[in-house]
Amino acid sequence: MLNNLSKINIFTLMLVLSTVVLTGCKDDDDSPLPFPNTKVYDLESVAVETIEGTATFVRLNERTTSITIVLTGTPTGGRHPAHIHANTAAEGGPIVISLTPVNGTTGTSTTIVQRADDGTPVSFEDLMHYDGHLNVHFSAEQLDVIVAQADIGQNELTGKSKRYDLEEAAVPGISGFALFEQRRNGEALATLSLVNTPEGGVHPAHIHRNSVEEGGGIALTFNPVNGTTGMSKSNVAELDDGTPFGYKDVLKYDGHINVHLSPEQLQVYVAQGDIGSNAD
Repeated sequence: MLNNLSKINIFTLMLVLSTVVLTGCKDDDDSPLPFPNTKVYDLESVAVETIEGTATFVRLNERTTSITIVLTGTPTGGRHPAHIHANTAAEGGPIVISLTPVNGTTGTSTTIVQRADDGTPVSFEDLMHYDGHLNVHFSAEQLDVIVAQADIGQNELTGKSKRYDLEEAAVPGISGFALFEQRRNGEALATLSLVNTPEGGVHPAHIHRNSVEEGGGIALTFNPVNGTTGMSKSNVAELDDGTPFGYKDVLKYDGHINVHLSPEQLQVYVAQGDIGSNAD
């Protein structure tokens, strides 16, 4: 009898020990993997066509992020300030986090980030949801000249896009397209690209109600098209009256785009095209 009880007790003890061991193993399996989370953003050239690269965000722990910038085409001996700014690149915004300047000789910089410049704690997760963009500037004396940039966090582009042709109107030879790209937050980056615009010109551009044939009032105002570059970039999040208006709204909108000759001659259209439900 004693032998049987002893055997039962030993067996019970073994079960308890095995349960403890297995539970410990399960806890280990549920713990975060020892590999950091990583996000890479492409830094596109802006003022200097030859300069481009990447910005890699790495989650080191719950409070710390490493940001490494790698650029090609930077001049030897140069020193290029870099920052995370508020808002989209199309909108612009103040500096929120100062990064280590990029060494022009190596084209690299690494910054360990735990806080914003105002002292607010910033985690990897915060950065992944942030309404911001990253700029690399030409020099400390020329911060207005941006050599490379990328929208980050919620402003990242998803890869979905819709292009509409802009046909010539009052001025022969001026034509192009409007490209709408979806952001992760549902908003859109609108890029207007025209050829043969006069150097130095400023061309207001808008989404108007109804089709080109019908005509209609202004619903949304873009950043003006730069005549020298033929380009305009705008963030699309709401109509001029404050009505929410994102990427999906563009695709079904009863409207058209007009690009005007100048702020003083809004009645003269240099390029226009139907969008949304009016497009072919």
